[in-house]
Amino acid sequence: MIEEFKEHAAKLGYKKPTAIQKAVYQPLKDGKSVLGLAPTGSGKTVAFALPLLENIQPEDGLALLVIEPSAELAMQTQKVLLEWGKLIGLSVQGIIGGANINRQEDKLKEHPNVIVGTTGRIMNLIDLGKLKLDSLKAIVIDEADNLLSEDTLASIRSLVDLAPDDVSLGFFSATKNDLLEHINRWFIQDIQTYDVSDIDDTRGEVKHTLLEVSNRKKEQMLLRFLHMKDFKALVFFDQLDTLQKVAGFLMHRHIKEAATLTSEQRQTSRQKALRDFRDGKIRLLLTTDVAARGMDIEKLPVVVNFDLPSDPKTYIHRVGRTGRMHQDGMVINMGDDHDLRDIKKLVKPYGYQLKNIFFDGNQLSDTRPTTPVNLDEEEKASESKSNGAVEKKFDAKKKPAKRPAAPKPKGKKKHKHSKRKGMHYKRTKG
Repeated sequence: MIEEFKEHAAKLGYKKPTAIQKAVYQPLKDGKSVLGLAPTGSGKTVAFALPLLENIQPEDGLALLVIEPSAELAMQTQKVLLEWGKLIGLSVQGIIGGANINRQEDKLKEHPNVIVGTTGRIMNLIDLGKLKLDSLKAIVIDEADNLLSEDTLASIRSLVDLAPDDVSLGFFSATKNDLLEHINRWFIQDIQTYDVSDIDDTRGEVKHTLLEVSNRKKEQMLLRFLHMKDFKALVFFDQLDTLQKVAGFLMHRHIKEAATLTSEQRQTSRQKALRDFRDGKIRLLLTTDVAARGMDIEKLPVVVNFDLPSDPKTYIHRVGRTGRMHQDGMVINMGDDHDLRDIKKLVKPYGYQLKNIFFDGNQLSDTRPTTPVNLDEEEKASESKSNGAVEKKFDAKKKPAKRPAAPKPKGKKKHKHSKRKGMHYKRTKG
């Protein structure tokens, strides 16, 4: 590792490289192509950033292209690459959909050394003749199990074909799919696999739990979570319409500590939701697998599966948001007795031991409470409180009633011009 990076790593408190960082450093430094498999939160971004950045000089022009599945993940990765790249004078640009394409074109004229972006916008700029890949030394496909699917493989291969034949490829993922299993069939490079999943030690202690709640009471349970001090969770949904329904439920009850993160939102809205969640202003962030994939939220204490995942791969990616870099965490799986039996059976072959937890007072407990929580009564109380707040707000807006006007004194009505008329009468009479 170059001296500038060693000094910065020491400042950040890095004591030793993680398993994936150690495994792929020299192959990438030597220009080899790799498939790196490691758990979420194990430092995969730094694993490919350091060796590939060390191979670039500022005068090289565009030398590294990193492809991400979402705008949020691209911005997150761009921040990491910029942090390290500026130490050696390298420039980094983000190219994502939803941002102003004219500004991106102007930035490309500055010949950045590194581009981090999403496939659609990158291909768009290539088609417009604004972006050329003929000087690339390396291409990284992050979250490769997502970007190398039957729907997206063709576009990734087309993009790689536009780069020089000797470009090195880096694929990084937490899980493997069929395409990654046979990665060398799809690209001309000789791609070596480095799977450190079994030896990685970056995961903290994560408690995987089952919380029995009927489907129609899950929204009410989210309210109970907010009664707990310092509770903060990423809440996962399968369907966008369910997420929006729950968001409406919380909004109706004037809950200000909840927000949504979906692919349907504008980019500025998504950025604000993530920023507020990281800053602690938001304690429940409702999201989907697409929107939250790969997100690095430092010291996230809890992941809540509002909708239980139907496949192990989804479960692995969701629970990987907590327990990162030696931090402890918790996963709460909500459902009825039948749902919980299914999820327990689904993930058991992957080494996850799920244990029952209960709500006792305003805290989670491993033992069943003597007085079970009555969510029906709590919902009525919450609804009553919400309606009371609305009525109070409505009453406050009412204007105070006007006081009745004082009665006018009785008597003959005096004409406003009576004085003038009288004077006129006197003058004409003489």
